Amino acid sequence: MPELVPTDAQDAELIQHIFFGKLDNLPNLTSKIVRIFTSSTFTDTSMERNSLMQHTYPKLKEFCREKHGLEFQVVDMRWGVRDEATDDHKTTELCMQEIDNCQRVSVGPNFVVFLGQKYGYRPLPTKIEGAEFALILSVSNPVDARLLKQWYKLDSNNIPNLYCLQPVSSIFTNFTNKAHPRLMEEDQSQWWETMGKLNRAVRSAAFELLKKGDFSAQDNHRYNWSVTEQEVVRGILNAKDTVDHTLAFFRHIENINVALLRHSMKFIDIASKQIDEEAQTMLSDLRDVRVPATLPASSIIRYTVQWSDEDGLNKNVHADYLQDFIDTFYRRIVELIDRGVGQQKSLASNRVYTEILQQLHVVNNFSQDFQGRSDILERVRHYVQGSSKQPVVLWGEGGCGKSSMLAKIASESTSWFLSKTCTPVRLVRFLGTTPDSSSIGPLLRSVCQQLSYVYQVPDNTIPVELSQLTNHFKRLLEKATVDKPLCIFFDSLDQLSSADGAHSMSWLPPTLPNHVKLIVSTLPGIFNILNTLRNLIDSRENFVQIKPLGEELGKTVLKAWLARQHRTITDVQWYSISITNFLRILFSKCPLGR
Repeated sequence: MPELVPTDAQDAELIQHIFFGKLDNLPNLTSKIVRIFTSSTFTDTSMERNSLMQHTYPKLKEFCREKHGLEFQVVDMRWGVRDEATDDHKTTELCMQEIDNCQRVSVGPNFVVFLGQKYGYRPLPTKIEGAEFALILSVSNPVDARLLKQWYKLDSNNIPNLYCLQPVSSIFTNFTNKAHPRLMEEDQSQWWETMGKLNRAVRSAAFELLKKGDFSAQDNHRYNWSVTEQEVVRGILNAKDTVDHTLAFFRHIENINVALLRHSMKFIDIASKQIDEEAQTMLSDLRDVRVPATLPASSIIRYTVQWSDEDGLNKNVHADYLQDFIDTFYRRIVELIDRGVGQQKSLASNRVYTEILQQLHVVNNFSQDFQGRSDILERVRHYVQGSSKQPVVLWGEGGCGKSSMLAKIASESTSWFLSKTCTPVRLVRFLGTTPDSSSIGPLLRSVCQQLSYVYQVPDNTIPVELSQLTNHFKRLLEKATVDKPLCIFFDSLDQLSSADGAHSMSWLPPTLPNHVKLIVSTLPGIFNILNTLRNLIDSRENFVQIKPLGEELGKTVLKAWLARQHRTITDVQWYSISITNFLRILFSKCPLGR
């Protein structure tokens, strides 16, 4: 294993955080992907985006593959959005999901914005809270109110209740009917006209509510902002560590000839054949105030170019600018990738660090779905706080929730120690989920490495031979103290390979040192592990059966799943639930935003 040497104080703090088994603020798992979301308006940046696609992205793909063994991906939502996304108004939501995904998986850069002099498309709000919708109707004229009620329908499955914009094809049935192009064109034309009326209706109502004091300026802004601004808010203004992950390219075209509407409307917001001053004000606030207040000047690249009456911007007339742009884009992205890989490698190359981090993520993932079973939680809490010196065994049939139960116990365990000055150590392994948790030798070696770090024992003393390794593991348990008590969790002993006599459980100490608690789980009957443990552990009360979910607890779990998505189920829908096995299917099918 590479020596775990922190490169700075931040690394040192993170290493301790992970090795002590803390579950908050976990870094992402090591990624093999560079995934960048590019944000821009459509018509004014097509020359730059086409050049990047033709010349720069292939070079970056090769660079990532050859130098770092990474996959390079770009998300440009201005190309190829499916018709269905337009029909059900999911385009903006898809953009937000993609930004989140890029932030989650990308090594280094994850968001780049191109801003010029066009604020861009301002979509209808797709969801309006019930109380807010009532306010909007209260200040709307009868024609607007009737139109809004036609297109926005109540979603009583949401918490709080929402009024959701209906799919275009629910009213204009040929909106995506490619089999009949003429009918499709007619319905699309009708929709664009209707959308304009809806936009005017909600914006005028929002402004009226602002004047009355029922809306804040921020409330009003939500009915007016562009998709691009929403992307920038998500990708830069509300993001973490932007200097390592984001870039902004600002381009100013001098002397735009607004009179040449065919060209100028591609590069600046036009309304009634004049510059849309409202849109320009919102763009200026975003581009000139809020982004520079968030990003350092070094992360913002600025260009000034001259207008061409030929077609505004032209790859021949503006060849020098275009070449500098794509060269700078390549260089700056490479810098962020190299920096991101360097930050990742310093810790990710350490096998035990990666192992612990992955196991802690499993705890968080499993425990978030946990509901009920407070009696078992209370029973294990008494064990952790009590004097028992033997392990606790959770057992039950497959699918009864043992892993979620153990994860929940693990997540709660450090709060159960009576001394508020101690620093509990949480050591967790979900067996069979990684190479180092699937067979007894690598498992014990990984556990010993974690314990050696926590209790400051040189890890070069860890033996290779299994019997010596087992004894060393048991000796390390004796290092636990009142100041650093230890809780160990081994989930699914039955998932451990039978090689090297692992299922004999001889490696598991039946009697524990002071300040150590050990909790394991297993299936009954499989490899006779449960009976073996019963022969090793005298205390019958240390065996805790996990029974299958009953129908009422199943409903509680479903409620929790839904609540996490701000969803609920009506009384009529509850009446239809009778079989626990269908709960997860019901959750997946419960309509989202319709």
